[in-house]
Amino acid sequence: MKTKRIVFLGFALCIALVLSYIETLIPFGFGIPGIKLGLANLIILIILYLDMPKEAFIVSMARIILVGFMFGSLSSMIYAFAGGTLSFLCMYLLKRFNRFSPIGVSSLGGIVHNMGQLMVASFIVKTDIFAFYFPYLLLSGLLTGLLIGVIGNTIINRYSKYLVKWREA
Repeated sequence: MKTKRIVFLGFALCIALVLSYIETLIPFGFGIPGIKLGLANLIILIILYLDMPKEAFIVSMARIILVGFMFGSLSSMIYAFAGGTLSFLCMYLLKRFNRFSPIGVSSLGGIVHNMGQLMVASFIVKTDIFAFYFPYLLLSGLLTGLLIGVIGNTIINRYSKYLVKWREA
């Protein structure tokens, strides 16, 4: 990997970590476990739209590990891995088909992220009680995914020519 690309990915990981930290400071959740803004997914979305899917996945997984050690626990990492992996795969496939904008890709990513976490919670606890949370997490995933998608789409459209220079370096 070229030096500029490594620097770009390191910088992207740092921004994702800062956004994750900022997210811990924002009282958002409305009393329902699992609801987050997903600010760090903005970085993953941008890297994905720079046609760097492997790098986006690496940054996503590295962020989950580091955030888990810094602000979370082993159980939070398990949920984050499930949601993050499922969400990334879904976003990657949607982006690859070129039928959705970053807003649509991010929205579905937010929904699928919450579904992944619910599936893991149901498996670990061995109950379907979490199905009660599904409508709330579906709505929150859609709304936060829309928000991240709109911001990401704006950044991608305004700064893509500058970002692509990093990718090509």
